Amino acid sequence: MTGKRLKKAYEAVDTNKVYSLDEAVAAIKAGATAKFDETVDIAVQLGIDPKQSDQMVRGAVSLPAGTGKTLRVAVFAKGPKATEAKEAGADIVGDDDLMNDILAGKIDFQRLIATPDMMGVVGRVGKILGPKGLMPNPKLGTVTMDVAGAVKAAKAGQVQFRADAAGIVHAGIGKASFEADKIKDNVVAFVKNLAALKPASSSGVFLKQVALSTTQGVGVKVSVSSIVG
Repeated sequence: MTGKRLKKAYEAVDTNKVYSLDEAVAAIKAGATAKFDETVDIAVQLGIDPKQSDQMVRGAVSLPAGTGKTLRVAVFAKGPKATEAKEAGADIVGDDDLMNDILAGKIDFQRLIATPDMMGVVGRVGKILGPKGLMPNPKLGTVTMDVAGAVKAAKAGQVQFRADAAGIVHAGIGKASFEADKIKDNVVAFVKNLAALKPASSSGVFLKQVALSTTQGVGVKVSVSSIVG
């Protein structure tokens, strides 16, 4: 962002104010003036202790309006399940051949799904997939016999998320070109999904703070009550 654009963006937003969801969405859309369609990002500060394993929050949510982009999906499967994956729209389907491609550094996908019986093969490339956030996980619905459902969900705009070391969850939940109502629907779906994942050992306020921004825009604080009621 240029200096002039950044200054103008900050002038239009009160970074100390907590906006309603309607106001926040209007503000970030107005501030998205880049020459490309900026991604709408959400950041949620959770009331957790990330150092406690029983308070780690991670999951996946299907956004009603999608994300505005289509993921390339790879599937570890064989036999009938491989056929199901292909028919559901998977971009890459394989077993040992897919493992060898990954070992060779050929990772042409953003989501990886596997049937449970293939996890032995997947484990052999775990050290490559793990750091990239691509390792299939039952909690995320990416280790499953329902490969068709998982592929369709990924293609339809399912977002995976995980709290970072500071207890903050970040995700891209749409595009600045989306209609305001679609952005709001995605925000509500995302935050309500998060709220349902509050660990039993987490005390106090769970959804502490929410902020919205666009790729080159200024962060806008959003009232949690205006999202979840």
